[in-house]
Amino acid sequence: MRHIIAFFLFLMPAVLPLSAQESAQQKIPQNRAEITLSFAPLVKKTAPAVVNIYAKRVVETAVSPFAADPFFRDFFRGFESTRPEVQNSLGSGVILTSDGIIVSNFHVVAQATDIRVVSNDGREYDAAILLSDEESELAILKITSYLEFRFLKLSESESLALGKLVLAFCNSLGVGQTLSNGIVSGIGRSAVARVA
Repeated sequence: MRHIIAFFLFLMPAVLPLSAQESAQQKIPQNRAEITLSFAPLVKKTAPAVVNIYAKRVVETAVSPFAADPFFRDFFRGFESTRPEVQNSLGSGVILTSDGIIVSNFHVVAQATDIRVVSNDGREYDAAILLSDEESELAILKITSYLEFRFLKLSESESLALGKLVLAFCNSLGVGQTLSNGIVSGIGRSAVARVA
């Protein structure tokens, strides 16, 4: 099953200079022109650090000649043979350091045997999992090439507040990098319900 993942980036504090941050945090849009200001300059600065991730994993799949017949399928359950099957997943990630450390989601790379990272200009790199945690749904990857990459600096979590504008980069259905915007709707949530 293909996964769709939106990776939320709290970019305004990470990209704007401090004085601009302070004025942006205190000023409320006053007219239609201020509300419809373009995110294009921010996206242009940020996009090189946002990557698409393609992962492959090999899983053993049960094969039975009775799979289509409910009676015999249940009767012969446990006697099936298995065969390896390649599953693909995709998602997004953000480069956090110049040497290619990336944060992404656990479900994108869990049990992956091959991970490819594709930058917004189409270049591809191999990557490996450094750390992963199913509980927090996070994975830390490392691009194996010895190159310097554009990266985003993480902001302090204390600067996050309800109602702040955020941009979401994602790789929906493998069509490439797409973008949407929204607001922070909740913070400090320790339990997240998972939908299968």
